[in-house]
Amino acid sequence: MNSPIRVLVVDDQALLRGSFRVLIETAPHLQVVGEAGTGIQAVDLAHREQPDVVLMDVRMPEMDGIEATHLICGSPQTKDVRVLILTTFDLDKYVYAALRAGASGFLLKDTPAPDLLSAIRVIAAGESLLAPTVTRRLISEFTRRPGPANPIVPALAGVTGREREVLTLIARGLSNTELAAHLQVTQATVKSHVGSLLAKLAARDRAQLVIIAYESGLVTPHITHPGPSSPG
Repeated sequence: MNSPIRVLVVDDQALLRGSFRVLIETAPHLQVVGEAGTGIQAVDLAHREQPDVVLMDVRMPEMDGIEATHLICGSPQTKDVRVLILTTFDLDKYVYAALRAGASGFLLKDTPAPDLLSAIRVIAAGESLLAPTVTRRLISEFTRRPGPANPIVPALAGVTGREREVLTLIARGLSNTELAAHLQVTQATVKSHVGSLLAKLAARDRAQLVIIAYESGLVTPHITHPGPSSPG
């Protein structure tokens, strides 16, 4: 790696911020470029420092982490900044709201240190990451929501049958390696399909693809509608 992954640490507790800084800066190829104790400070520092990853707390004074994530991910100046939500609150409303705001990952604060460092690298590489408990809660959230009034929204109109199949499997939590095995194609082909989906659906990453798959009606917790498979 030519340059370190630049991380902005956001938490309203100074002791935790300091702990995260020490952990991150003692890891290879990771660098802390700033600390923020409020959502407002986080947005300001994200614009000023242009970090690769923001490690974002949820509950903070002045502006919470969900709103800060929305402002960072929605701004043209910081559209390439990735946000990893880290919180003690394993609650549906935070998972869903964070991902809708543009977060690329969601982990709990009791995540082991090596897993947290790995998560930062995964997010910086443009992938999405959800803790297993968070994935289950996200699916549970969609289970409770009423089905879409108009399944398979127009946004999916330009998606091929094979791409719909890939999108369905992504929503089920399959990795690229698992996708390649399931579809009996190479990982390069899978990456091509995923890249095409990201472009066609204007999604930041796989986490947003999951949301689109559920909200469009392509996937439900118990029923899938992958559409006809094609070699495309």
